Amino acid sequence: MDHWDEVRTAYQVARMGTVSGAAEVLGVHHATVIRHIDAIEARLGVKLFQRHARGYTATEAGQDLLRVAAATDDQFTQLAGRIKGQGEGITGELVVTSLGTLAPLLTPVMVDFQREHPGLTVRFLTGERLFRLEYGEAHVAIRAGAAPEQPDNVVQPFVTLETRLVASTEYIARHGEPSGIEDFPEHWFIGPDDGESRAPFYAWMRDHVPRDRVVFRATDAAAMAEAAFAGAGIGFVSRWEYEARRDTLVEIIPARPEWEAKLWLVTHVDLHRTPKVQAFLSFLKERAKGWTC
Repeated sequence: MDHWDEVRTAYQVARMGTVSGAAEVLGVHHATVIRHIDAIEARLGVKLFQRHARGYTATEAGQDLLRVAAATDDQFTQLAGRIKGQGEGITGELVVTSLGTLAPLLTPVMVDFQREHPGLTVRFLTGERLFRLEYGEAHVAIRAGAAPEQPDNVVQPFVTLETRLVASTEYIARHGEPSGIEDFPEHWFIGPDDGESRAPFYAWMRDHVPRDRVVFRATDAAAMAEAAFAGAGIGFVSRWEYEARRDTLVEIIPARPEWEAKLWLVTHVDLHRTPKVQAFLSFLKERAKGWTC
């Protein structure tokens, strides 16, 4: 940690985007910030920032340093709180990551949790990219599929997601309803733009639906669900979406066990026992007892 001041300075520059902003947060002169940035770039032999008229933008190397520094800074903050006897406070940032399709379930939980802890800022990161807990990119990850195997993570089983294959009543009115899988080559389907999606139900679709019959494709599961609601074709939606729209959706064939996806709660071992993470995990598990997944 001989050069922690320089790392911390670079972290604040990446976070704030300007030298003046970092100097204000750190309580130092802006010349000190510039000196630290020049020194750490010289030591590492790589540019951490692109300089431009509006400020500083982290390069790929800078983003890597930002993730490591953020994790270290968070751990120092937790350590300081425990040492001072203030570790029970649930404040600062709580970063949760999951697939975007889980937003209708998770968002109300996070809103209520933040309401109970007004000193907390919740950041909800969604998308296909796996945010790296070891770099401090998230406190809690909710992941689907096989149990994650990273050695430094604490992995807990959460819930099982069920999926339904449906079409809108509008689609059925225009194209009819297939009597079974044997009729699939005569119908239109909705699927992922990535033909190699790892989702179990899309793996099943690849085996039973000709690719040229998948006429509406998207990278986002929410967009594919909306396409099904709009009548673009037959597609997969979550059980809770189907239950909420049963008056306008028709289930094409009964749900199959191989379509199910297990969800896992994943935390990094260094942050798992912090009051903030433990409080959120307990809150989430309690609320999930009432879910229809």
